Amino acid sequence: MFSELIRTRRAQAKLLQGAEAHPLPGTLYVTGRHLLLSPGPQACPDLWLLLLRSIDSIEKPVAGDSGTITPRCKDLRVLQLDIEGVEA
Repeated sequence: MFSELIRTRRAQAKLLQGAEAHPLPGTLYVTGRHLLLSPGPQACPDLWLLLLRSIDSIEKPVAGDSGTITPRCKDLRVLQLDIEGVEA
């Protein structure tokens, strides 16, 4: 299961939903069934939630920005999560 591969269940992150959208900063939580991004106090009050079963694959760059992962969803959405404090 994906969540078992995560060493920490909470991290600061930014969600990028496309080139035209502004990054959504907040705290990323990983549970057994969801990825959850709770925005910071200065951001919009919306909570972002993604079921793990809706993810088709996750890509991580081999070199370069080691804190970025790219979930590709079964509904063809492609997201980008920039996670702070992650090292290769």
